[in-house]
Amino acid sequence: MNEPQNRPLDLLVFGAHADDAEIGMGGTIVKHTRAGLRVGICDLTFAEMSSNGTVELRVQEAESASAVLGLAMRSNLGLPDRGLFLTDDHLRKVAAEIRKWAPRAVFAPYWEDRHPDHISCSRLVQEAVFNAKLRRYMPEMPPVTVEQLYFYFINDPGRTDLMVDVTDVYADKEQALRCYASQFTGPSQGSDAVDTPLTAQYVERVKARDSLLGQKGGIGYAEGFASRLPHKVDLF
Repeated sequence: MNEPQNRPLDLLVFGAHADDAEIGMGGTIVKHTRAGLRVGICDLTFAEMSSNGTVELRVQEAESASAVLGLAMRSNLGLPDRGLFLTDDHLRKVAAEIRKWAPRAVFAPYWEDRHPDHISCSRLVQEAVFNAKLRRYMPEMPPVTVEQLYFYFINDPGRTDLMVDVTDVYADKEQALRCYASQFTGPSQGSDAVDTPLTAQYVERVKARDSLLGQKGGIGYAEGFASRLPHKVDLF
């Protein structure tokens, strides 16, 4: 996944923590990488405040999931977990990542979610996408205009403007999620792990959510997305 910096990405997905992107749009990512598109993920934090797992283990799990997804790159900005705020420093780091990879489309968590870090990530990415195109902002890097900004759902489904049929690649999404065993597996006897909402059949609930959305379109599984702007089409 160590690609030259001068090779733009087709899609750049931001998440507050490793596993956010997999939960919300793992199938969509696989579908695009299999089609030959260059997709990358940028995790904002190392999830050092997680109740289970360690930073080192989470990094290893993210690497395993990235291989399943077929990513062109994965980066981590090392911002503080539970300390994401719309500060100048955080905004500059996210905007710099957008300019570095010059993606055609950017994805961020939906702006409403039970986890405050997901909401903060959403806000930071929205602001960074806007600032990245301003030529007088951070003039040491060329400006980049992102064509589309979409939002994926993690914990709480919201208004779905678009959905992607991921039925054929759903096994790959499940495999990517299972890479995060420290987060989605219940504590074993004698371990220092604890029960959390993620260990309570979370992957199964994500699968049920994606199945329910797919049912609305008459397909097996689907991942939904929201957009703050109208989605442009040429023909129906």
